[in-house]
Amino acid sequence: MSSDQRFFDFLKERIGLDVGSVGPAIIERAVRQRCTAARALTADEYWHTLLGSRDEQQALIEAVIVPETWFFRYPESFATLAKLAAKRLAAINNMRALRILSLPCSTGEEPYSIAMALLDAGLAPHQFKVDGMDVSPLSVEKARLALYGKNSFRGQDIDFRERHFTAENDNYRLSGRVIEQVRLQVGNLLDPALLASEPPYDFVFCRNLLIYFDQPTQQQVFEVLKRLTHVDGVLFIGPAEGSLLGRFGMRSIGIPQSFAFSRQSAPEPLATFVPTPTPLPLPVQQPVRSVTPPPVRSRPFATVVPMPQVAAAPSATPSDATPSDAATLLANIAALANEGKSAEARAACDSFLRSHEPVAQVFYWLGLLSDVAGSALEAQGFYRKALYLEPQHPDALMHLAALLQSQGDTAGARRLQARAARSERAADSERKR
Repeated sequence: MSSDQRFFDFLKERIGLDVGSVGPAIIERAVRQRCTAARALTADEYWHTLLGSRDEQQALIEAVIVPETWFFRYPESFATLAKLAAKRLAAINNMRALRILSLPCSTGEEPYSIAMALLDAGLAPHQFKVDGMDVSPLSVEKARLALYGKNSFRGQDIDFRERHFTAENDNYRLSGRVIEQVRLQVGNLLDPALLASEPPYDFVFCRNLLIYFDQPTQQQVFEVLKRLTHVDGVLFIGPAEGSLLGRFGMRSIGIPQSFAFSRQSAPEPLATFVPTPTPLPLPVQQPVRSVTPPPVRSRPFATVVPMPQVAAAPSATPSDATPSDAATLLANIAALANEGKSAEARAACDSFLRSHEPVAQVFYWLGLLSDVAGSALEAQGFYRKALYLEPQHPDALMHLAALLQSQGDTAGARRLQARAARSERAADSERKR
């Protein structure tokens, strides 16, 4: 009964979730959990319960959302923010505090990382304020508690924990100095009037979210993000979302691994390029957590996270591999990369290349993983391999162009942009026939 289209439509309308981006099984399992909790014997019985209870509506949403976040995820984004913040303050003559938005903010790791990064960069508390917003009241309450376990501290550089946290049993309590810089609230990015009374933000973080929407919803959400971002501001997105921003007319600021975009041209602007995005592999499903329904406050919004890996068969060879094997491995790579599990994602790429014919998307992911790790030359090599196999691969073109631009090779970046623009015009002409 849980495959009833009504429940898919409900989640699409409430949080914009495209069932194809996570697969129906994760939603079906959440519905089954809630049916059991609500003691509903049939789909119709649970549907009527759902429609009549805002608490149950939120409980179903919470059952689908699986937060996956940690402090200083994609560190270069925060280093870039610190540099840009100092320049922005100088540009506005320190006449006001900088405004930064994090959404979805999940359980608070991202907005608090923003605050820690700016304080560590020497900004005074009065020079910036951070707003965090999420669909999930439960996640927002956890963020307000500001008590974190070891899973929130990943990577080799966790020196910030000594500066900003106090050990409390097996957890870590965030300092009041950081907490005071962040305002947390529940909100829905699908609401066109979201934060309508607020002035625009200098910096907006909205990472690993757009890839879970269909194209009309992506456009709708982007219009809200564009309104929320100052005309001179910067939007930080997830590693796999660059081509979407390019399609909407945004431009990479040219700092590798920052995944930062603006409306403004970089010095010596590149030729305009609006690529058609390559559909990303779908994440692999994972069990959905069970939660206690929190009180509902307003229509919300949050990240739905890529699911963990499915093990590949080690004995597969190019001759006996099937298309479904390839699809599973590609989904595995996408899930691991989006979760920040770089070593596992690389291993999955190697597994794919051992058992299947090479495809551009695998080399694109290898390039992106190298880019994130700071290995620019290695990243270039992988992006070029992707383009050898698929000359108009939009993500590889965009990331390689940004990498060349950041290294001062404007001519090389221009050539890539012009090449992609010609392909896009040809594709438009073909679509019109």
